[in-house]
Amino acid sequence: MNDDDLMRRVAQGDEESFRILVERWERPVFAFLERMTGSTEEALDLSQEVFVRVFRKARRYTPNGRFRSWIFRIAGNLARSLLRRRKILRWVRFDSRRHERPATGEGPEAQYEQKMLRKAVREAIARLPERQRRALLMRRYEGMSYQEIALSLGTTVPAVESLLQRALRVLREELGREGKR
Repeated sequence: MNDDDLMRRVAQGDEESFRILVERWERPVFAFLERMTGSTEEALDLSQEVFVRVFRKARRYTPNGRFRSWIFRIAGNLARSLLRRRKILRWVRFDSRRHERPATGEGPEAQYEQKMLRKAVREAIARLPERQRRALLMRRYEGMSYQEIALSLGTTVPAVESLLQRALRVLREELGREGKR
């Protein structure tokens, strides 16, 4: 059953359909929120709020095959509100098992350089304007299409292309200045 079918059933009060949606989307939503907030605890809280809102808005949801964009828009808006409240924009702690494992055959110096490069990239991304950062995270980590990102951000595909181009240009410039290119 696709997401739109499940949402139709949720709108009619079907709790099992809601459970299926949560199971299907909890990991991608949590991962996105963790990257946006830099906090596992806050991502857990926001994830729960995302699904509370999905449930509450089920009757108003328009089944149009764009559930993914819709749920990421909810998640992105909640993350933006949190970051605005904190007034601190910071990058996430990467899962060290996944992102900081030593490269095979590299010595300690090369491993250290790779670790420092990853840190510089995370910090540079954290300094991006919020919309550029959201677009970049959705594209890079969630694998969303330009169309899905546009729907999630409430903008157009050309605007998403522009956001991503500017974000990548800023990252290249910043990392180039730091000698991290």
